[in-house]
This record gives sequence, structure tokens and C-alpha cells, in this order.
Amino acid sequence: MVSLLIAVIVAALIFDYINGFHDAANAIATSVSTGVLPIRTAVILAAIFNFVGAMTGVKVAQTIAKDFADPAIVTQTVVLAALIGASAWNLITWWRGIPSSSSHALIGGLAGAVVAQAGLSGFEWGALVGKVLVPLILSPLMGFVIAFFLMIGLLWLVRDSRPAAVHRRSRVMQLVSASAMAFSHGSNDAQKVMGIITLALVSFTAAGHSGLPEWMLPVDADHIPTWVIVACATAIALGTAAGGKRIIKTMGSKIIRITPLQGFAAETAGTATILSASALGVPVSTTHCINAAIMGVGASKRLSAVRWGVAGNMVIAWVLTIPLAAAIAFVALLILRPIFG
Repeated sequence: MVSLLIAVIVAALIFDYINGFHDAANAIATSVSTGVLPIRTAVILAAIFNFVGAMTGVKVAQTIAKDFADPAIVTQTVVLAALIGASAWNLITWWRGIPSSSSHALIGGLAGAVVAQAGLSGFEWGALVGKVLVPLILSPLMGFVIAFFLMIGLLWLVRDSRPAAVHRRSRVMQLVSASAMAFSHGSNDAQKVMGIITLALVSFTAAGHSGLPEWMLPVDADHIPTWVIVACATAIALGTAAGGKRIIKTMGSKIIRITPLQGFAAETAGTATILSASALGVPVSTTHCINAAIMGVGASKRLSAVRWGVAGNMVIAWVLTIPLAAAIAFVALLILRPIFG
């Protein structure tokens, strides 16, 4: 069973890495599209702040580890199937250049694997509603509203300034906001993988297995091991450094072409939304938050400035993420269970 646990941990870190390059665009798309940073510099900056952000807390990790399923019914095979479902959906959407949610893919994968293992009653649907579906609606709305009014306020503040001066100052401001956005991404997204690894470790202990040193194993789902935190922070940082040019193109130009001042407003609104969720232990989608903020910035100018057709296609992907990742994980468990038990 130790070898299976190691395989699960490796799969989780691979998912974390995929999450990094899949969601790299969340932090840097606006900075790249406005010309503030070249893409290579932007991804390195994002990788550094993703790592730092991932080291700042564990509330989201605790939510993933204990709120969606009882560790007593979650076997290593269940966790592996969940990761396969989430990773497969992430790779599909990355290849298509669709900025879907890695967070919802992971939770959908966990739901599908748990249902395949223990039936519908095995998954905590109340937690799914309260900590995923409600934030699915509220967090993008919050990002949109903050960006909308922040942009209006900024335009009022610079109304008498020369355009060249505004552009120059906005470029500096956007460096700060892009770093903050990367920090917030790490504070939420990396913790989800910390939680899934901790769930696997708690399940390993609960099943009475041994073979690992005590320092590797958590006391319970509330205690995230230090090595898990560092490993997940490193994986998401390396993934971010790999970049995500396909999704950057969609987010940075296809939704709305933005200026550095608009980029600052969008990133600031997205950061505020994500950090608020991280403080509450709520696993939100950084993709949803920053996309909604970009739309809010565009809508502050005029509604027609936003390419609502592209936005609509992304919403469809958001709606499909949880059920399709769940379906892939469900099938994966049916295949894996005869092999691993």
C-alpha cells in the first residue's frame, strides 16, 4: 500500500504542476497583453509569488481534506481516480485554450470517485453546495463588481492627468497587482492539492497501514504536514514557470483588449476576491474571479466592449467542469479498482 500511496502523491503533485501552467494566465495574462511584461519575465515573477502565496496558510487545504468525504471511505484508489479525472479535464481545456477551473475539476473528480466507491451518500453534497456552488456564483460576481467600480473610481482620479503619465504610472501599478494576483493564486489553488494529499495520508493511517515515518503522516485532517506544504508550493511554482500561452491569449485579448490601468483594476479586484476566500477556507476558482474582473473592467467602459460570445463559451466550460471531471473520475475508479482494490 505504500507504493500506491506514493503513486497518489506523485499524481497529486503532477496535477499541481498542471494546475500551475494551466492557471499561469490567471496572474499574468493582463500584464502580458498590455505589454507591461514580456511573457518569460511574467511567468517567472508569477512562479515566485505563487510559491510564496502557497506557504501562507492551510484553511483551504483543511476544507478539501475533511469537508467533502469521510476519510474512512476514501481509499488511495479513490484519490488516484479523482486526480486522474481532474488532470484529464485540465489538459483537455488547456489544449483547447479554455480557462476552466482547476479547483472545480479537482472537486468534481473527488465527487465522481467517491460516488463510484460508496454511492451518492458517500459524498457531502451540502459542502459542495455551500463551499463550491454558492462561491461559484458569488466570487465572480464579487470580482466583477469590485473591478467595475474600481475602474470607474480610477478613471475619475486620473480624469485631469495626461494620458502618457497615466500610462506610465499604470505600468508600475500593474507590476504590483500582477504579483499580488500570483500570490493570491498560490494561497488558494496550491492548498487544494495539499488537502488532497493530506486526505490520502489520513486515509492511509485510518486503514491501519504502516511503512512511513511519523513525520510524514498528519495527526488528522486539520494538520497539514510541512513537507506537503513545501512540495505543493514547489510544484505549482514550477508549473507556473512553464507558462500557459494558449490561455493567456484567450484571457488577455479575446475577452477585451485592455490598458495597463484596466489590467491593474482587474488584477486588484481578482486578488481581493481570492484572498478573502482563502482567509475563509473556501476553495474558489481563480480563473472565474480574474475573468469576471476583466469583464467588469470592460463593462465599466461600455457593455459592448466585452466580447460576450467568448465569455459565454467560458461560462459553458465552467458549468461543465464539475460534472465532466466527475464522470472521468467515476470511470477511472471502475478501471482502477479491480487492479488496486
